[in-house]
Amino acid sequence: MSTTERPRILVVGGGYVGLYAARRILKKMRYGEATVTVVDPRSYMTYQPFLPETAAGSISPRHVVVPLRRVLPKAEVLTGRVTTIDQDRKVATIAPLVGEAYELPFDYLVIAMGAVSRTFPIPGLAEQGIGMKGIEEAIGLRNHVLEQLDKADSTTDEEIRRKALTFVFIGGGFAGAETIGEVEDMARDAAKYYTSVSREDMRFVLVDAADKILPEVGPKLGQYGKEHLEARGVEVYLSTSMDSCVDGHVVLKNGLEVDSNTIVWTAGVKPNPALARFGLPLGPRGHVDCEPTLQVAGTDYIWAAGDNAQVPDLVGRKAGNPNAWCPPNAQHALRQAKVLGDNVISGMRGFPQKDYSHANKGAVAGLGLHKGVAMIVMGKMKIKLKGRLAWYMHRGYHGMAMPTFNRKIRVFADWTLGMFLKREVVALGALESPREEFYEAAKPAPAPQAAAAPKTEEKAKAS
Repeated sequence: MSTTERPRILVVGGGYVGLYAARRILKKMRYGEATVTVVDPRSYMTYQPFLPETAAGSISPRHVVVPLRRVLPKAEVLTGRVTTIDQDRKVATIAPLVGEAYELPFDYLVIAMGAVSRTFPIPGLAEQGIGMKGIEEAIGLRNHVLEQLDKADSTTDEEIRRKALTFVFIGGGFAGAETIGEVEDMARDAAKYYTSVSREDMRFVLVDAADKILPEVGPKLGQYGKEHLEARGVEVYLSTSMDSCVDGHVVLKNGLEVDSNTIVWTAGVKPNPALARFGLPLGPRGHVDCEPTLQVAGTDYIWAAGDNAQVPDLVGRKAGNPNAWCPPNAQHALRQAKVLGDNVISGMRGFPQKDYSHANKGAVAGLGLHKGVAMIVMGKMKIKLKGRLAWYMHRGYHGMAMPTFNRKIRVFADWTLGMFLKREVVALGALESPREEFYEAAKPAPAPQAAAAPKTEEKAKAS
């Protein structure tokens, strides 16, 4: 912990906004001007747009995470959670991974806690669902899907096979459409190595409550994405939702019922619920209410950005939409983080704040290897791409947006190797319980039972 008397800038969250804001502050700050402290339950930042490709094995899991201590060597990085914030005393309560909670004073505060999966009280969802918000979930989904192929290939029970080879994805936004596209691609490749499992044996189901998928790229490209997935054998059900999934028995509101061991939940996100304990002004959906300067409304020492912030979209409001807000995507998070970092430095030095304003540059989505959709905005012109060219745009944009040069090189190396080598289709399910085999080998053997007395002796004693 820092023992200096320098003012402390406390960054709550080490995700996209937290990482980039801290880097910007450290870059602009004079030597010894302040102490930057980053608090996050994980010691790394995850680049979430690459989770679908990680689940499909196109990118190594370690290459889509950025170690905070390596990237922020001049900052204090605390692995733990901020549980409460006392604004009057300017003190945050830190709950470390181990040990008792303690108080940490601060002078300036950055709220960058991001979002969590938005779920509903659907029977069976907590027990059966698989999310796609973290690298652990992407690895788990990959291992799980490949294990289902192993199950189906090793049994003759048709009911077990059918349940193992049915994959249900809830949510048709970027996360859902990209994940089902990548996973279907991987399963199709993997099936070539199984004697009794083929792509025709598998059933992929995509469900969304809206009347279209991929709304971020517009209705025409969204319709193309739907038709493309359907041409690959994916069943797409729109304007419907899941009523229950108890024990893997999926019941949709449109009446469809299927049994599945794989239920992937990607139906949107919501701001981190911990924000409600910080005493900050929140919007109607739980986001921190921010000014265009990214300062939290009513404060002059707290800033927020990214998925947990409600930031006015000045470009949209100038165009005539008085209720325009910045969407929660990586494009805005990156640019907000830089403006936020500059404004923290300005606020610390007593200079005026700068408003955040950014025109949407479009959106890109990958739907598997060599497949994708993209909408590029250039002024008033919108360029719509699909297929292989859109896939190149998707990889190019996110490859360049990946934090740090080190990670960019690793990701592009994975892609380059993938051009010449076949996809890895091995499941490492034992990762979830790595000590199980050792425990079985090392646990004490059961005590031997005493041998029963011979019947002849028993008869002699009785006589």
